[in-house]
Amino acid sequence: MTEPAIFQRALSGKPLDFTGADFQLVNQTVQKTQELLKKFNHIDQTNAERRATLSRVVGYNIPESTEVNAPVHSDFGPHLFFGENVYVNQGVMFVDLGGIYLADGALIGPGAMLITVNHVEDPAHRRDVYAKSIHIEKNAWVGAKALILPGVTVGENAIVGAGSIVTKDVPANMVVVGSPVRILRRVKGSTPDEN
Repeated sequence: MTEPAIFQRALSGKPLDFTGADFQLVNQTVQKTQELLKKFNHIDQTNAERRATLSRVVGYNIPESTEVNAPVHSDFGPHLFFGENVYVNQGVMFVDLGGIYLADGALIGPGAMLITVNHVEDPAHRRDVYAKSIHIEKNAWVGAKALILPGVTVGENAIVGAGSIVTKDVPANMVVVGSPVRILRRVKGSTPDEN
């Protein structure tokens, strides 16, 4: 099934008119996601039942090797893309209209926030939004209460320290900390890139 044009525009980073007729499709999807997440977060379910509920949110079967702990929050839902062996701890907030891609082995710490949406600066259009995707690459680890902002890629094997604010891409195999983040050091056990 082809996604509505407004969803495709969101994934491509184009501005979205909050007052546009097609924005209702976003609102309808948000409503459906919120109902499903109430079930995911508040009704006693097995891991398989939770995975099935979350699969309805995203629109595809979440890999059996991926674990997402309740509660989890999303303001949209269908633009969450989970790889194999992903682990999402409790209390994570996904603002995923622009697309959040969690590659194989990605770890997301408790209370982390991944935000793909921003508002237009012009006060006359402040409710309008645009989105930029977030990519958490293979085996990257986002620490507890870290904030990942629109358009950021966290490189393979990288570690984002707890409480950090990430405004720019994080290189592969690096540990970053702070607000905004700075490179602390290379990940232990990683080998320097051969370029």
